[in-house]
Amino acid sequence: MSDKQIGQILIEETGLDEDTLRTRLQQQAELESNKRIGRLLVEAGDVTEADVMNALGRQWDLPFLKSIDPDRLDRSLVKDIPLHFLKKRCILPILNGDDGVVIVTSDPLDMESFDSLSNLIDRDCTRALCLPDAIEEAISRHFYQQAGEEDEEGDVEEQEVRLDMGEQAEDLLNLSTTAPVIKMVNSMFFQAARSRASDIHLEHFGDDMRVRLRIDGVLHDSQRLPLQHAAALVSRLKVMANLDIAEKRLPQDGRCKIKIGEDEIDIRLSIIPTSKGERVVLRLLDKSTALLDLGELGFSERVAERFRSLVRSPHGIIPVTGPTGSGKTTTLYSALSELNTVEQNILTVEDPIEYELQGVGQMQIRPRIQLNFANCLRHLLRHDPDVIMVGEIRDPETADMAIRAALTGHMVFSTLHTNDSATAITRLLDMGVEPYLVSSSILAILAQRLVRVICPACREETAVNEQSKIALQMHENTVWTGSGCPECLNTGFRGRISIGEFLEVTDNVRDLIMQQASAEAIKRAAVADGMKTLRADGLAKVRRGITTPEEVIRVTQDSQTVGSE
Repeated sequence: MSDKQIGQILIEETGLDEDTLRTRLQQQAELESNKRIGRLLVEAGDVTEADVMNALGRQWDLPFLKSIDPDRLDRSLVKDIPLHFLKKRCILPILNGDDGVVIVTSDPLDMESFDSLSNLIDRDCTRALCLPDAIEEAISRHFYQQAGEEDEEGDVEEQEVRLDMGEQAEDLLNLSTTAPVIKMVNSMFFQAARSRASDIHLEHFGDDMRVRLRIDGVLHDSQRLPLQHAAALVSRLKVMANLDIAEKRLPQDGRCKIKIGEDEIDIRLSIIPTSKGERVVLRLLDKSTALLDLGELGFSERVAERFRSLVRSPHGIIPVTGPTGSGKTTTLYSALSELNTVEQNILTVEDPIEYELQGVGQMQIRPRIQLNFANCLRHLLRHDPDVIMVGEIRDPETADMAIRAALTGHMVFSTLHTNDSATAITRLLDMGVEPYLVSSSILAILAQRLVRVICPACREETAVNEQSKIALQMHENTVWTGSGCPECLNTGFRGRISIGEFLEVTDNVRDLIMQQASAEAIKRAAVADGMKTLRADGLAKVRRGITTPEEVIRVTQDSQTVGSE
């Protein structure tokens, strides 16, 4: 240990003025709190905290670490040590070489904590100094994450989380950062990713919390958690998404990111208050998944070829229709990827931005500040775009602006929530768009659904259900189905594929639009011009053994059977 006082070392190391040091020493003598001179100098801005820590290291002959290397962290060193002890004492054991252990601390005088930790570890330990923030970050970010990664399939119900539903926000924050809670959340995300789930639903159900996963478009029960875990679990998710953990009366939306192996997953979180407690839905977007080529989405060869040809038109509008979760955004992103070249200026207006496209300007709407689709589109048109994607046409103003943009030399893509392609035309007319604008701007309309694909590992031939045979007007007596196996989580399906109907605006269709004909009349004309309906496209995939009749019926119940053969 050096004989020099810390003030002398700071003068030598940092150029601290002697008069300043004398003033701070006088202030220290006048204070009743026994605050250390180093803290006074830092608070006054005379030196930095790193300067003081470095001087303490020189005074006590201890190495000073400016940061902690994540590779030196080892969960086994703290597995039997309460993490609140480490945080309160600002102390942490890390690896030093193969077998050595270094206990980093922010206070060289705290020998009691060092001795206690050394006895718990039961290994020879040395000491080092480190900034408090660096120690806190290492404890919170690294060790809490590793606590959740351990024993991914462990029984989370064995972990004891004691709650008082009346606790204040600070107490809930502590609950949300305890190892058992983080383990529950990480285990839930791991299971969802392994199951290829697109959504996680957390909902109160009787005396427990039910966790359901949406896999290939269908919800499945995953696990049940004791109700006393609910507040801590929801608080942890709120902390991850930077939401207000004390607010339980209003809906909240947020985003966060997690990483599982090499896969980065973007999570959209929505929380709503219900009579039984807060209900949470998490949408999982795997950012490592490459966007599919148009030909790989599952559309028939003719539809893919015609769609690819029309998206390269110099101007016009192509709406993609279907219910939520039917793959509309994926289709539009695939189209934009094909057009994304250095010669094209592509801009989008979305709610929300699901995937970031390199080289594409993407704009998020913000209704709270009056930045809606129509306002965003108005500003986008001043940025000289060649291609525009409007996330959704929801109102007459957005519809009118999108169509007028298509008529003034822009290629426009958008989505509509309609049951089939013909209904999209009548929806625009109902919004007040003039028939001549609709007929002259729309090039084609793609209606699509997603059907589950039969698992190739348990695929087998079975007899056709008589009701399905009648509904699809089938003549076959046998079809392929999946019996269920570990590969498909015993569902009989693995993955999804698109079915679609592609309505091109031919002269016959254009005449019907000008006459404001019904959707049924427009659909019949399109079928006469060669369009295959959703059910017809689905039936073709049934005959090829890709999906089942029941699956096609399930996703096309709201579509008409015109031209199903």
